[in-house]
Amino acid sequence: MKFSKYHALGNDYIVIDPKDLNEELSEFNIKAICDRHFGIGSDGILYGPEESDSCDFSLRIFNPDASEAEKSGNGLRIFSRYLWDQSLVSHNEFTIQTKGGVVNSTIGEKGLSVSVGMGKVRFTHESIGEPKPAPKTISVKDQEFTYYLANVGNPHCVILLDNVNPFFAKEFGSIIENDPIFANRTNIQFVKVIDNTSIQIEIWERGAGYTLASGSSSTAAASVVHALGLCKANINVHMPGGIINIKLDEEFFATMTGDVRKVCDGVISCEALGSL
Repeated sequence: MKFSKYHALGNDYIVIDPKDLNEELSEFNIKAICDRHFGIGSDGILYGPEESDSCDFSLRIFNPDASEAEKSGNGLRIFSRYLWDQSLVSHNEFTIQTKGGVVNSTIGEKGLSVSVGMGKVRFTHESIGEPKPAPKTISVKDQEFTYYLANVGNPHCVILLDNVNPFFAKEFGSIIENDPIFANRTNIQFVKVIDNTSIQIEIWERGAGYTLASGSSSTAAASVVHALGLCKANINVHMPGGIINIKLDEEFFATMTGDVRKVCDGVISCEALGSL
């Protein structure tokens, strides 16, 4: 099984082209490939390109636990770079269909930077949008947090704090992700506002766990702080893996720009898929 590996600010993905397979990836295959000790190791698998009736390409995104994600900002930037590297696109702008909606992708700096139109951010996990984020509360380990919902094609829970750190995200992230109040689980961002153009976030991703960077999480967090009047519409999101820029228009359509780096191409041995 051929593969390519990339990372976007430390958020790493394996790209597997369906044409290189005789059958679809199984749940066991996905978990084995993403395992960092017994497989290649990654924050997920980008399965594409597939054909689309409405876009230039279609993409499926799998988490390390084999659940399927609706959208991934970093994953989309990586997939865009992969398409560019494989000469599957002859122009810098193209469209990609995901389960979380259509995105517009633009290649910059000869593939080293990619911008993705993440669509309109909604402040709810439901199908009908909310005009602005509304505060809600959740109790975890005898602590009460105020959070705000956001939807970037996938669900997010944004928690504003005076200080954030990896240990906090790891301690509370999994519990919040799986709380019954979130019907389809949720991604969580612990957010500190630095100034009116910058925020710092720590991330717990649904189905993946603690993550060094996330495009959709950056988009969700930036949208909430802007809607609350805490930041302007052009926001630099600082994460352990690096910085992503989020630009928002008046209707909260978000454009995300960040770096992408290629790690390697390779072939996965059948032995690696035999057991964990």
